[in-house]
Order: sequence, then C-alpha cells, then structure tokens
Amino acid sequence: MAVEKGKAGTGFWGRILHVNLTEGSFEYEDLDREVYAKYLSGVGLGAKVLWERLKPGVDPLGPDNILGFTTGVLTDTPSLFTGRFTVVGKSPLSGGWGDSNCGGYFAPFLKRCQVDAVFFYGAAEKPVYLYLDGKDVLIEDAGEIWGKDIIETEEYLKAKHGKRVQVASIGQAGENKCRFAGICNDGGRIAARSGLGGVMGSKNLKAVVAAGKKRVGAVQKDVMKELTKEYRENLGKMRFLEKVLDGNGLALTGWITRVLPIYPRQPSFLWRTILRKFGTPGLTAMSAESGDSPIKNWGGSGCKDFPLSTVKAIGPDAVLQFQKKKYGCYSCPIQCGGIMKVDKGPHQLAETHKPEYESICAFGGMALNNDVYSIFKLNDMCNRAGIDTISCGAVCSFAVECFENGLLTEKDTNGVKLAWGDGEALIRLTEMIINREGIGDVLAEGVKVASERIQKGSDEYAVHCGGVEPPMHDPRMDIGYGMAYYCDPSPGRHTICSNMYLDLQELEKQFPSADKPAQFFTDKEKYRTDNKAKGIAIDTYFKMLVDCSGLCMFGTQVGGGMPVVKWLNAATGFDFTPDEYLAIGERVHQLRHAFNVREGINEAKNLPHGRVYGNPPLKAGPYKNLTLDMDALGKYYYAEMGWDWETGKPHPARMKNLDLETVAETLK
Repeated sequence: MAVEKGKAGTGFWGRILHVNLTEGSFEYEDLDREVYAKYLSGVGLGAKVLWERLKPGVDPLGPDNILGFTTGVLTDTPSLFTGRFTVVGKSPLSGGWGDSNCGGYFAPFLKRCQVDAVFFYGAAEKPVYLYLDGKDVLIEDAGEIWGKDIIETEEYLKAKHGKRVQVASIGQAGENKCRFAGICNDGGRIAARSGLGGVMGSKNLKAVVAAGKKRVGAVQKDVMKELTKEYRENLGKMRFLEKVLDGNGLALTGWITRVLPIYPRQPSFLWRTILRKFGTPGLTAMSAESGDSPIKNWGGSGCKDFPLSTVKAIGPDAVLQFQKKKYGCYSCPIQCGGIMKVDKGPHQLAETHKPEYESICAFGGMALNNDVYSIFKLNDMCNRAGIDTISCGAVCSFAVECFENGLLTEKDTNGVKLAWGDGEALIRLTEMIINREGIGDVLAEGVKVASERIQKGSDEYAVHCGGVEPPMHDPRMDIGYGMAYYCDPSPGRHTICSNMYLDLQELEKQFPSADKPAQFFTDKEKYRTDNKAKGIAIDTYFKMLVDCSGLCMFGTQVGGGMPVVKWLNAATGFDFTPDEYLAIGERVHQLRHAFNVREGINEAKNLPHGRVYGNPPLKAGPYKNLTLDMDALGKYYYAEMGWDWETGKPHPARMKNLDLETVAETLK
C-alpha cells in the first residue's frame, strides 16, 4: 500500500486537538500522512488515539477516561451521505470499547475548525463548554446552561455565538451520568450508544460549539463532483414507487416474510423508497409482523402478542400524519428524517424530530404500547435529555416485567403502577431515569447493573449483551446480527453487520474479496452457521471503513452504486485498491478488539442473555422452538477474525499483516 507525500488539507487536515479539562489547557498535534493511510480518520483515528493514550483499567466515568469527537475523511468534501461524526471513549455500559455514530450538521462544522478530531482529558472543576472556530479555542463557563436540555442549550449557545454555529451537547441524563446517555446535535440527532454522554457529563463538559468556516478541499475535486453527479442521478431512479407504497403494503410484506418458506435477496431500491417516503418508521409494522422486532422484553412474538391490528396504531401512516417537513442530515439526498408537529392528543408538541424505528419499537412493541402520543412524548423527552432510546426503552420493559412479577412495587416506583401497554407509566418512569429519581437512579445504570442491585431473580428479565441493551432487531431473523451482538468489541450493536446488509450493500460489485449473496434461500440455509463468518467479517470491515470516512450506513444500502473507493482516492490522493481499503477497516476493527483484550474483556465469554437467541425458545410465532447455536456462531466468527477463543488474543501473524505488531506484542 504505497503512500506518496501529499498536501495537508485534502480530505484531512493532518491535525487533531487535545483538550485538558483539568488544567484548562489545550494543544494541537500534527499527524503524518502515513497515519491517515493506515487509519483514515473517524473511528480509525479514534481507535489509534485511545489505544496509545488511554491507560487500561480506568473508570469509564472517572477523569482518566478520554472522550473523542472524530470526523470522517470524506466529511465536507463533494460527496454524499458524509455528514456523520463518531464519538469514542471507554464505555460505562460495557466497560470496554465504546463508539457512537451520529448525523446532523455538527460534523462538517467541526471539520471546518481545521481539525480532524478533538479529544478531551481530565475533568473540569465546574461545568464548561468548548468553543472552537479554527482560530480560537476557548474553554468557557457553562454554569448558566448546566441543567438545561439540549434544545435549550443549543438555543442559548447559538444566541451567544451566532445562529450558524453547530452544537453537540448533553442533556440532564448526561449530567447525571446515566450509563446510557448520549450526545445530541441539531435538536435531536444523537450519538446514543455506548453511554458516552455519561462520560461527557463526568468531565463536566456540557457542550462543544463548532464555528469553523474553512473547508478541507479534495485532491481531485472535479473528479469527486462528477462521481457524485452520476451517483445522485442513479439515486433518483424508480421514484414512482413512492406513490404506490403505503403502510398497508409494508405490513403485508412483513406477513409474507413470516409465512413464506423461501427468502429473496433484499432489494436496495425498495429500502431507498421506504427511507425516502417514511424514514425508518416504515419498518415498524413490517418488522413486528415478520419477527424482526423484539416484543414484550424479548419474551413475546409480534404476530401473537403485538399483531398488525395493534401495531398499525404506531405504524408509518400513524407517525407520518404529524410530519410537517422532511429533514435530512448534511449532504443527504434521501432525507429520511422529519420535523413533526403533534397538534392533538394528550402530549402536544410544537416541534420535534420524527421518532426512528428503534425508538418506536423500544417504547412500543417491547412494552406492548401502541399509544402513538406517548411514543412521541417519550422520544422528545429522550432527545431533550440526551438519552439512548434503545437502552431506555429496554430498561423500562425490564422494570415493567419486574413489577409484574412482584420484584418491584409501588413503593419502589413512587406510586407508579407499571403495566404492559401503559404509555403514561413509561413516561413517568423515563422522567425518573433522566433525573435519577427513586427507582430511576437504579435503572439509569442499565439493566445489567440494575438487576444486580434489585436481585430477587431479576436477571431473568435483564436482557443485555455484554452489559449493553440489544437493539430492536432479533438475530433469529438474521443470524448476522447474532454474531455482532455477541462478538463485536462494542456489543449489542445492530449497525455493524448483518446478512441483510450484505444484500443491500452489494459489496461484491466493489470489493473482489466479497462474495455475491444468494438470490433466494430457505430456512435451512438461513440458519447455517458454517458459511456466514466470511461475509460478516467483510461487512464489518466495510462498516469500519464507512465510519472512518464519515459516511451514513443507510447511504451504503440504498443502491445507486456509491463510489466509496473512488471518492476516497479522489479526496485524499491515495491510490489504494478496494481491498486495501477493506484492510484499513479490518485494522481498525482489530484495534477496537485489542482495546477490549487489554481491558481483560474477551467477548466470547460474554454470551448474550438467553432471550436474545431463544434460550428458552419462544412458544409461538416464527421462532417457535428455535434456539440459535451461539457457540458455533461465535467460534466461526473468532476463527475468521484470527482470535483465540479462550483468551481473545489476535493471532500475531494476522496483526503483522495489518502492521499492528506492536499491538500484538502488548497483548502477550
């Protein structure tokens, strides 16, 4: 992988910022071009810095943890779907590697401050926020905004620094060190997973204000523009489907998926249509019916416990009736988001972001709640407080089941009677979690720790993967999710890899090492464990490449022939082959895993909660009597990655091939 000398400021600045909050100081660090050839930017740069600078064994919510905000190498170049940033740090939920990816408009403005990343060390004595614009770096007093939600915080900081600045901030959940708090920007786009908002709160860091104006540029700007023009035109095809596709059609698709004995390859143009017309809420009814959605705290089945007649009340048509305009992140041509006005019902909202599928399912099917008004309210509460809706919904369902079985009482819940399907009780419980009030103080620790404190056999209902509440996709629908939930360094993550993603991303068209998925397959093929690991590994490396680039995962799944490799070469001046870029993705993935091994974590020893894979199996629905062989899935995955099953240590020869010999030496 030959690297020629290049000019800084072409795709990347070659500079990062280190901020010491304890001392109130900062320093810039210039990075050699070779660093970007190995890691690009984004999550890759974050993994490199945390590996080199973060001491193992530190308290994730202590001052020795490091919190990084990283931008992608394609961010703010003439490309599409490249408005995302990645936050990195040691996770307070898993105790290991933590990263969280987010859209909105913060990423390009941070990059325009002429840095590729900002890393925070130590903790301030009192609340502060960071302001930077490419010239000045200011650590400012945040006393007046501590305690405000993220909407109020953005409004205050934009009034002070100008309406064009972009703000990434925490709300009350992060301030209160909730272990599943996130970091928000643009009124409701949230870096939600891994609990890094709690890390930010532990540092007394309320916000980062990015006011940069200088764009990074590209080596071959005109080439990028031509590539983007052609790609945009391809994305504009088949728009007629938006006129004929409706919520009923999607629900029917879910039913067909559940009952048919054969499965076709997922078409990317259909996913593009769903995202354009509905956004991710287009999945709600379809996923509940097909078996994709976990139901009743992973203990139920959609077709039996949350059937179409029930779920339609929170389906795509029910949600879109309140949409007043579409919303898209920076450089997005699809605009899957929406700005909503809930002008009827008990919880009216003048303006709020459209809830994503994950949020609707977490507070919907997971708790048997089909009250759309309560779901809008819960989503808005979580956005404002800066809290992960996946974990929060899961924690609430855990509490409901504990209450149902007498492990929690009204005395514990301050008089709130928790019950399946009671959206108002979920609202009150979420308030308690945000404010760490009563039982909320326990639940804000996540289901694993909460169960350890409640005891009484509550671990039966504490569904988690390595300490992290799993997402709203059942791995019995797609065993690729099972590999990710179990074995990824950031466990319980649905955005890393799956067999469905391989269908949609068409990686075989760009990467010679990727195999073409089958056009049709049966149940027998679906649950084979011996032939999935290679595809899942390549999909994982691709996701790391995506996060190093600042790309949106959805953008890679909507067809049109995204020219990822050509964009990267044109932006940076590198001349890497497609598989050389995949090797960068693997290098980053291996470093994330090595981080965990150094922390004493071997993912193989953290088997997900039994309900995630059917132990005990469900008694009804498409997964009746089905238990996934997680041991086989894990061992095939580990063999493909070159990791020792007993220790988790990577094979030295594999690490040498990735130029990570010193990492392997450290783990001996």
